[in-house]
Amino acid sequence: MARRRYRYCTADVFTRRPFGGNQLAVILHAEGLDSSEMQAIAREFNYSETTFVLPPRDPRNTCRVRIFTPGGEVPFAGHPTVGTAYVLSAIGQASLHSDDTILVLEEEVGPVPVSVRREPGGTPGFCQLSVAQLPHWGPPLPSAAVLAEILSLEEADLASAIYPPATVSCGLPFALVALDGIDAVRRARIRTDVWQRHLAGTPGEMIMVFALEAQEPGHDIHARMFAPGISVPEDPATGSACASLGGYLARLDPRPDVELRWTVEQGYELGRPSSIEVVVNKEQGDIRAVRVGGYSVLVCEGDLSVP
Repeated sequence: MARRRYRYCTADVFTRRPFGGNQLAVILHAEGLDSSEMQAIAREFNYSETTFVLPPRDPRNTCRVRIFTPGGEVPFAGHPTVGTAYVLSAIGQASLHSDDTILVLEEEVGPVPVSVRREPGGTPGFCQLSVAQLPHWGPPLPSAAVLAEILSLEEADLASAIYPPATVSCGLPFALVALDGIDAVRRARIRTDVWQRHLAGTPGEMIMVFALEAQEPGHDIHARMFAPGISVPEDPATGSACASLGGYLARLDPRPDVELRWTVEQGYELGRPSSIEVVVNKEQGDIRAVRVGGYSVLVCEGDLSVP
C-alpha cells in the first residue's frame, strides 16, 4: 500500500530559546487526513498539542486549523494558535506584508486573529492572538478543602479569601485556583483519585494554579496547569488558560476603564521555562478584549509517513 507523506515542523512556543516553552507539532497541508488519523499522529508526537493546517472555509482567512491533544480534539488552545501562526510565517507559507500582519486561523471556537510582528530581518517575532470568545464563567468549583486535597496541599495554601476559585473559559474552560505564593505552586501535585471523584468530566477538570508573584524579574505571575483528562499531566505553557486568567483578574479589578497587562511564567517545574504576555481591555466595566502572545522558535522540520 502506498504511504502518504506530510510535511511537518516543530516549534517551541512562548520562549525565545530552543528547548524551552511548550512543544508544538504543525502538520502542513493536512488534507486527506481524517480525524482518527489526526488523533493517532497527535499521540505519536505526544506533545501537549499538535495542529493540522487545512484550507480555509472562508478564502479571506489564512487557513483552518484543527488542534489535537494526545487525548482528543480541542476547539481552541493558545500555544497551538500562536505557534502555528509563527510556523506559517517562518517557513513562508503566510507572507508578512507589513511590520504587523494579521493572520486569521479558523478554529472550532471560531476565527482567531493573530498579530505577527516582523523583525528587522524580515522574520516573524512576537505573535499575539485575540480570543474569539470573551471570558465567561462556568459552574462553581468544589470547596477550598476539596481543591486543596486534589492539589496535595493544605487549605491554608489557597488564597481563596481574596481570589475565589472559579471556572473561566475563553473557548476552553479552566479551573483557576490562586495559591498563597510560589512555594505552594511548586508543591502542587494532582491526586488523580480525588480529581476523578470531584472534577473529571466537568468544565473545571483542567486546573491552573497560580500565585501573584514570580521567579524572574519583570514577570508578574507564576503558574502551572494540569490536565489529566486529556492526557496532559502538566503543560509547560497554556495560552488559553492565561487568557481565562486575564479575564478572571480583570473582573476582580474595580477600575471600569483600564488596560491590564501581566507576564505569566510557566513550565519552570518541568525545565521548560515559558513567558506568556496577557493583555485585557476593560471599558465601562466590561471586558472588551483579551490578547495572549509570546515568542517562538523553530526546532525541526521533516516528513511524516502515513499508511
